[in-house]
Amino acid sequence: MKWMMIAVVVGLMSGVASQAVAKPLKVFILAGQSNMQGHAHVSTLDSMADDPKTAPILKEMRNADGAPRVREKVWTSQVGCAGNGWSDIIEQKGRLTAGFGASTSEIGPEFAFGIYMEKALGEPILLIKTAWGGRNLITDFRPPSAGKRVFNDYILKRWKEMGLNLEQESAKNNEKCSVFYHHMIEHVRKVLADINRVVPEYDPKQSYELAGFVWFQGFIAFRKSNVTHA
Repeated sequence: MKWMMIAVVVGLMSGVASQAVAKPLKVFILAGQSNMQGHAHVSTLDSMADDPKTAPILKEMRNADGAPRVREKVWTSQVGCAGNGWSDIIEQKGRLTAGFGASTSEIGPEFAFGIYMEKALGEPILLIKTAWGGRNLITDFRPPSAGKRVFNDYILKRWKEMGLNLEQESAKNNEKCSVFYHHMIEHVRKVLADINRVVPEYDPKQSYELAGFVWFQGFIAFRKSNVTHA
């Protein structure tokens, strides 16, 4: 009886210990424009083997047979890359691997980022990625707290030269503000409201922790004639 009681106590203590070990799920938000979407074709991975600096990274990205490695402890949910990559709000989700870039044959920053965050933390990770190419910070991703956009003298001058009504143009452009900022926030909230939909192993009792936010803008060569995005 004595030994049975000891076994029961040890069993209960083990259960408590296992619950204590269950840390909050680390959540990272990745957002941005075309560079965050990711336009590196999977076929370009071969060239990484030729550089001593990138060869070790390649080993983390691919299996011995050359197939992209699937990370068992890193999940991702993203919008902005499916469809035409511009206006479609189509979700792609699953365990992290290649194919979560701008198309299913491309990769973005999420691949290496997820790999090395997993290595650094040694625990499960959820990546929530929102990225749309050809968008800008001053209008599309403008935080509502920034207020209405104030247009500079150059833009106002160009509108005058084009015979446009300044008040109407200002109002029209401000209507477009924050659209993709709101898309980003909506998707993050959607994922966090039902994490099991993306991470089947997730235990709601462990909760989650917003561990970081990464912004990666793309490159846009603005022309002076592009008065709404100057």
